Amino acid sequence: MEREIVEDIVIVGAGIAGLTTSLGLHRLGIPSLVLESSDTLRVTGFALSIWQNAWKALDAVGVGDILRRQHLQLNGIVATSLVTGKQTAAIPFRATGNRKDIEIRCVKRKALLEALVNELPRGTIRYSSKVVGIEESGFYKILHLADGTTIKTKVLIGCDGVNSMVAKWLGFKKASFTGRYAIRGCAEVNSSHGLEPKFMQYVGKGFRAGVIPCDEKTVYWFFTWTPTSQVEKELKENPAQMKEYVLKKLENMASDVRYYIENTKEDAFLLAPLRYRNPWEVMMGNVSRDNVCVGGDAFHPMTPDLGQGGCCALEDGVILARCLAEAFSKEARKDGKEKEEEEEEEEQKRIEESLKKYAKERRWRSIDVIATAYVVGFIQQAESNLVSFLRDKVLASFLAIQLFKKSSYDCGKLDNS
Repeated sequence: MEREIVEDIVIVGAGIAGLTTSLGLHRLGIPSLVLESSDTLRVTGFALSIWQNAWKALDAVGVGDILRRQHLQLNGIVATSLVTGKQTAAIPFRATGNRKDIEIRCVKRKALLEALVNELPRGTIRYSSKVVGIEESGFYKILHLADGTTIKTKVLIGCDGVNSMVAKWLGFKKASFTGRYAIRGCAEVNSSHGLEPKFMQYVGKGFRAGVIPCDEKTVYWFFTWTPTSQVEKELKENPAQMKEYVLKKLENMASDVRYYIENTKEDAFLLAPLRYRNPWEVMMGNVSRDNVCVGGDAFHPMTPDLGQGGCCALEDGVILARCLAEAFSKEARKDGKEKEEEEEEEEQKRIEESLKKYAKERRWRSIDVIATAYVVGFIQQAESNLVSFLRDKVLASFLAIQLFKKSSYDCGKLDNS
C-alpha cells in the first residue's frame, strides 16, 4: 500500500554534498530528510584531497577537527616528469609572501562520510530509497520511490551524483565524457609506510599519476590517461590486467613510491570514466527552479585535476544550508494573526529567493573550477612533444599554483550574523 510522507526539505543522495547540506541545516535548527538509494552508506572511491577551502566548510559544520586527528597534514607538492626523470616543481605548503599557510590532507572518503553522518540525528537518512519519479503538486514536489512510497516536500535538493535525476528534471544534459579515465587505488600497510607527507605528482606521455599518504599506514594513489585501444578500454573487466598496465606505465617511478601500487590488492583498483559539465551549460542552465536545486556532482561534475570536486561539494553544502535557513528562520515567518494562505505564499517566495541566491553564489565559482581543472588536465596529460616540453620546462610551477589559487575560496560560516 502506498504511503505519503510530508517533509519541509528533502535531499536526494547521501554523498558529500547531501550530508553536508543536511548537517548544515541541522546545526541551524532545521530538519531535513536525506534519501539514499543504497541500503547502507555508499562509499565510491577511497580518498580525496581536502584543501583549505574545504577545511573551512568542514569547520563550519563542526567536523573539521575530527578528521584532522585522523589524517596527516601534507607539507608540499613535488612534480616529476617520468619522461625526463627530472623534478619539474617543488612547492611547499607553508606561508610565503602574501600567501598564508595551505592546509591540505588526503582524507579517506569513508571517514569523511561517517564524520558527517555521526553528527546527524538518527532517522535523518532513509536508506533503500531510490527516487523513480518527480511530479509537481502546486508549489510542492512529489517524489515517487521504487518501494511505492511517495514523499511530498516544500524543497527538493538533488545531490544525487553525476547521473542526477534532479539535474535532468531541471533541464541539465548528461555530463560530458572527456575521453579520459582514472584508475584509483589505496594501499594499507601494517607498520608506518615512511613516506614524506607530500603530494607526489608524476606526468608522462599521455598520462598523469599521483601518490599521497592519508595517515601513517594508508597510501592513496591515482592514474589518469586517455585509452587509445579497445584493450585499454576493457581493463575494467580484468583487475589483474589493470594493475599490470598501471605498473608498466609507471616503471620509471621511484621504487619506494611504486611499491605501494604494487602492494595494492586487485580488488582495491577502481576504474571510472572522467566526466564534466560543460561550463557553458552551467552558465546558461537552471541551477535552481522554484523550490528545486542541485549540489555536488549533480551540479558541477569536474575532472579531478585540481582535487576540488569534493571540496566544492562541501562549499555547496554550507552555502545552501545558510541560504535556506533564511527562508525557514522564525524571524522570516509572520505571527499567528496572519492568514495561513498568505504565510504559505510568503514562505514559498522566500524558498525560491533563497535557492536563487545559492545558485547565483555558486554558478561562477563552479564555472571557474570546472574550466581550470579541464585545462590543467589537458596540459598535464598532453602527448604532443611541444606541450610536454612546455609543461615540464615552463608550466609546471604555474600548474601547481592553480591548485593554490582555487583553494583560497572561503564559503563563510553557517550563520551570517
